[in-house]
Amino acid sequence: MKHKYLRLLLGAAATMLTLTACSNGGGNGSGEPTPEPTVVDAANLPGLGDGNNGATEATPTETAEQTEEPTPAAEEIPAGMYRSELTNEIISEDLKNQRPIAVMVDNETTALPHYGTSKADIVYELMNSTKNGRITRLMPVVKDWAQITQFGSIRSARPTNFMLAAEWNAILCHDGGPFYIDEFVKKSYTNNLSGGFGRFPNGKSMEYTEYITYDKYTNPQTGKSYDGLAKRIEASKYSTEYNSYYPGQHFIFSDTEINLSDFHSEAITAKEADLSKCFTHNLSRLVYNESTGKYEYYEYGKKYEDAGNGSAPLAFENVILQKTNYTQLDENGYLIYNCVIANPWDGYLLQNGEAVPITWAKYGESERTVFWYKDGTEVVLNTGKTYIALVPDDVWSNLVIK
Repeated sequence: MKHKYLRLLLGAAATMLTLTACSNGGGNGSGEPTPEPTVVDAANLPGLGDGNNGATEATPTETAEQTEEPTPAAEEIPAGMYRSELTNEIISEDLKNQRPIAVMVDNETTALPHYGTSKADIVYELMNSTKNGRITRLMPVVKDWAQITQFGSIRSARPTNFMLAAEWNAILCHDGGPFYIDEFVKKSYTNNLSGGFGRFPNGKSMEYTEYITYDKYTNPQTGKSYDGLAKRIEASKYSTEYNSYYPGQHFIFSDTEINLSDFHSEAITAKEADLSKCFTHNLSRLVYNESTGKYEYYEYGKKYEDAGNGSAPLAFENVILQKTNYTQLDENGYLIYNCVIANPWDGYLLQNGEAVPITWAKYGESERTVFWYKDGTEVVLNTGKTYIALVPDDVWSNLVIK
């Protein structure tokens, strides 16, 4: 079904066809709350609304037998609520200006099961090292972090994670990292919390026992107490609200569910995105669940389950795959993705069992990554969570969408 109207949520720095690159990492420079979202008629957007990549179709003359399709009414937002800038879901207005956190989650099989990750709004997956089958780590982005009781386990960060966290003006939570991160820790756009989180007695070796909690946590075996996220942020004197480095609304959303084939002739069937030959250690896959309309994450040959949320899956309404090159920093496999680019690279967007090719660019370290359809208009996401994978260009051809 072709919907006539989409609610497009635009931030201060987001436009449909242009984005100004700021050498200092951008932001509105004022720390003021983000402007209210804008409503745009999709029929006026090239490649959207007419289902023919911008071409104008003849409109048949109205007859007595013909009735014009009613315009879907936008969902009413209850008092005290607003649409999340991360997912477009309706959440408490108390969170409106609150910065999210980004968390480095160990994705080695020994670290499983994870706790709390299904509560994330955005989940990144990217190669952590060129060694060990190109093992990945996850970086969930969480808006409502006051809900956290146990999240992780957490591990070290890499330079790329600081640049990705900055896109959301997020506080990066991790446990150290190689000396390559030192210059990124010092960046003016960076706020981060490193180490010192709760150590849980899970029977594993030390590197797999550290989890984030919101409140103070006391290890029942050792009696040692650890400050929670609330106390750690307060002690750091970091603002809990968006600051001057906030680059504005990240994605454009539709309030009504859209299907890619309604608007793009190049849409293909995409019941699965198989990354197992790209991330050969984790064997990552995204499998479409027809009953829920979401892509569920699989790794190590089985469906991923969040032990901290009733074995809930990691499930996403939107999947974005970015072809990205990288620079290996040493013989130990440390690397940095070359994710700041001015000339767009390729990618794919998956929604509702379909996929279309897209392009992307990122103009500054703390600027948002912008995604475009092939016709040059900015990508529109369905309401809900988003998975983003940075797929190395030297294995991009191994990606299978079927």
